[in-house]
Amino acid sequence: MLIGHREHGAAFRAAFDTGQMHHAWLLAGAAGIGKAGFAEAAACWLLARAAGPAQGVASDSLEVDPEHPTARLLAAGSHLDLRRLERTTDPAGKLRAQIRIDEVRALQPLFRQTPALSDWRVVIVDSIDDLNRNAANALLKNLEEPPPGTLFLCISHAPGRLLPTIRSRCRTLRFEPLSDEDVARVLDDVRPDLSMTDRDALVRIAQGAPGRALRFASIGIAALEAELGELAVAGPQAATARALLLSRSLAAKAATPRYEAFLELAPAAIAHAARDRRGPRLARALALWEKATALAASAVALSLEPQSVAFDLAMLVSGLAET
Repeated sequence: MLIGHREHGAAFRAAFDTGQMHHAWLLAGAAGIGKAGFAEAAACWLLARAAGPAQGVASDSLEVDPEHPTARLLAAGSHLDLRRLERTTDPAGKLRAQIRIDEVRALQPLFRQTPALSDWRVVIVDSIDDLNRNAANALLKNLEEPPPGTLFLCISHAPGRLLPTIRSRCRTLRFEPLSDEDVARVLDDVRPDLSMTDRDALVRIAQGAPGRALRFASIGIAALEAELGELAVAGPQAATARALLLSRSLAAKAATPRYEAFLELAPAAIAHAARDRRGPRLARALALWEKATALAASAVALSLEPQSVAFDLAMLVSGLAET
């Protein structure tokens, strides 16, 4: 079920219903806000509508009955008219850093034959940012001269970095972060097992991106957030002891998901506290936030030692008690 982005769904449906479907759509916006989900829903809706009678296909949303033949084929990964262009794994099973030209070339048999189940074929590119230069140029040829009845749904987290010629061939839909209410609905739909405390904490960390929240849905985010709250009001001596215990708990390899969440939660906790401050107290909180943000950003990029990073971040959070 697609949650949010209603106006984008309306624009897509209107293009189909009026016979003005653009052959390529650029779904642009921050990571984790539902662009891939929209692409999957739009592809299913269009292929279902194009396959015949509209029974089971909504006219006022992109919803398709899960028992519709098109939906069942897509769920099984066996629809003949849908392809996904994405990063593949190398012989060692590691995900490649880029989409290569070989993956683009693998699409060509799809374009040389007529669609099998309707008048349409769909290619989801997730994400188009991942194409290396040769792959981007190869895909551009398909975007410039698409076979009839071809639809490209191209997901981009950073459209400004794409080739201008690719952007010019696409109709752009710009996606904004979801409301907290919609993020909560996504969490309820995908992870109904979450406690209310964890769900509310995940909504706060999501900042409108349910994909971001779901990354941390299995680590007990509320307890980590509560620990940060205690650090923010602890005195210097108590804060040092708490920071040491917390950093040790986050240093083990098995704690990597919690550590990664902590890298995002610590600066966010300082930013949240800064909202209620004024004057020198606000300036102090902003200085702490800048240091925490810089440290968290460099931790992974520079492969810094997790326990040391976690301790320093925890002590920065404890600095709120002095403001």
